[in-house]
Amino acid sequence: MDAEEKEICDFLKSWPGQFVASREICRRAGGKWRFRDEPTWALPILTRMVEKGLLESDSSGHYRFLPKERKDKKKKIWISPQVKQALEQSGKDFEIKDEDDAL
Repeated sequence: MDAEEKEICDFLKSWPGQFVASREICRRAGGKWRFRDEPTWALPILTRMVEKGLLESDSSGHYRFLPKERKDKKKKIWISPQVKQALEQSGKDFEIKDEDDAL
């Protein structure tokens, strides 16, 4: 990812889940002087980012950032080794269940 793509990603991360107009991205992501010099500087970069799968676009030319999908990981509870050993020696099951599993 180059510097221009990073600027656009950082701007779109401030609008999580919302589509933002390409003109607004051109105006705010690069700064006002860049927008004055070339008002459509981000359009080729936006299409390239959509092709890479970093952004999603709708039919009206608005874009939003696609966050990386996280793998479901079990929650880890960090305890001291002494407490962990005492709990294991007690013989009881201290497994934590998610709220989704309980339903």
